Amino acid sequence: MEVDRGQQDVLLELLNSTPVVDGVVRDRLADPDGARSWQQAHGGTGTVGEHRHLVQARDALQDVVRGTRSATSLAPFLKGVVSRPHISPAGVSWVLDAPAERRTAVDAVMAWSALQETMPGRLRPCENPECRRFLLDRSKANKARWCSMAVCGNRMKARRHYQRTRGAAAE
Repeated sequence: MEVDRGQQDVLLELLNSTPVVDGVVRDRLADPDGARSWQQAHGGTGTVGEHRHLVQARDALQDVVRGTRSATSLAPFLKGVVSRPHISPAGVSWVLDAPAERRTAVDAVMAWSALQETMPGRLRPCENPECRRFLLDRSKANKARWCSMAVCGNRMKARRHYQRTRGAAAE
């Protein structure tokens, strides 16, 4: 399955919906109105059941990307999902048939799977231990380490510089 840039961005936005703000984890999907808007903006229905599945999938995907949970933990989100062939003059394409209230969760899991296949190792957590965000490294060298060079990258580099200069001064 191929994942387009828009699906990649939606997955990354979902994964990054629990940032640390002023030292506290904030869940951007915790507010019912905000969650409903997010779901609808991303092709969902905005129902409570859909929200529940989406948050469960997000939490599982975050753990899988961090390496604290096995990829097999995503299997329940795909239960009952079928891929059906669709024939058109352009050829055969495959369409996922998923229960409506799990559709956004299924789309997120499928986008993650496609990234694993087409861009292995490119989706990863930010290396700042105080950050909960993720990054999708689209660079040629595949060496990005931080969700934001301006924020986390700068903080981590400044912290290392301070530790080096402080260590040199103590000697």
